[in-house]
Amino acid sequence: MADQEITLMKGNEAIAHAAIRCGCDGYFGYPITPQSEVLETLAEQKPWETTGMVVLQAESEVSSINMVYGGASSGKKVMTSSSSPGVSLMQEGISYMAGAELPALIVNVMRGGPGLGTIQPSQSDYFQACKGGGHGDYHLIVLAPASVQEMADFVDLAFTLAFRYRNPAMILADGAIGQMMEKVVLPPFKPRRTEEEIIKECPWATTGRIGGRKPNIITSLELRSEEMEIINLRIQAKYREIEAKEVRYEEYMLDDADYAIVAFGSAARIAKKSIEIARSQGIKVGLLRPITLWPFPTEEVKSLAGRVNGILSLEINAGQMVEDIRLAVEGKVPVRHFGRLGGIIPDPDEVVEVLKSSF
Repeated sequence: MADQEITLMKGNEAIAHAAIRCGCDGYFGYPITPQSEVLETLAEQKPWETTGMVVLQAESEVSSINMVYGGASSGKKVMTSSSSPGVSLMQEGISYMAGAELPALIVNVMRGGPGLGTIQPSQSDYFQACKGGGHGDYHLIVLAPASVQEMADFVDLAFTLAFRYRNPAMILADGAIGQMMEKVVLPPFKPRRTEEEIIKECPWATTGRIGGRKPNIITSLELRSEEMEIINLRIQAKYREIEAKEVRYEEYMLDDADYAIVAFGSAARIAKKSIEIARSQGIKVGLLRPITLWPFPTEEVKSLAGRVNGILSLEINAGQMVEDIRLAVEGKVPVRHFGRLGGIIPDPDEVVEVLKSSF
């Protein structure tokens, strides 16, 4: 394709370039390590001069998520990015958007915690992203990239899913993926939608009185308990549809495996090297990599229970995804967790030794 190009860039930079190219209408964010290059790259590229995309540094993460709320309410394709402590501050706004059924993209490039923690990589926001860090019964659609290429690819995918289901979507990366440099094929440019197209595609959006249409009311508030239950039941039905249709995962060398590693993001990259080392020592290991952390590939993990003798959950945290793995396999096969904390990334040789000693 004429507008396809291969370049070397960081994962954070790929997010920014992909946002411009996929027709994003607006970015509202606040700098925080290790994702600041998203905002910096957008400022450098000046898309407001080429595509009309708004790029604004808000005064805080709280302000930025509420600006996203406003843009999403009008049917615009809007996004923000932050890292773990900043996303913590956004939780109220994210919950409001889930309740109002608004599509938007939130990028979280995780760092270690709790609290301010470290600026080094971590995967300790799994619970926050996949279990609902805000209040109420809601889910985000959560995509976990394992490469710079997927950082670029998942921007358009996240927007597509967000608008398909009128639900916020999150790209849950970690500091390693955000900061590493790799070759990436950037997506082709998509034109931004016209106001007429937005009105046609998003009849629920509040767009003023264009064409004589009365403005819609966008809210997550309903004071009548019976009506609030009806709203919740409708949203839960939507989540069941997402679980049925949108699970994504990768299998690697599982056909003859005696043991399986389940890992996402940069941990999955480490897992592949560990599998290479283990197999050179006669240990047959494979990988199941969840690409959607929510919806979680429960059935695919469950199927491992009848195929392998043990499962290792490899995470750069104290053990979060491992809970979903254990629920999926229902005690039919041993499940162990291995992870490092404080921003330390596990070494492939460490993982092999854990495999040897765990099963």
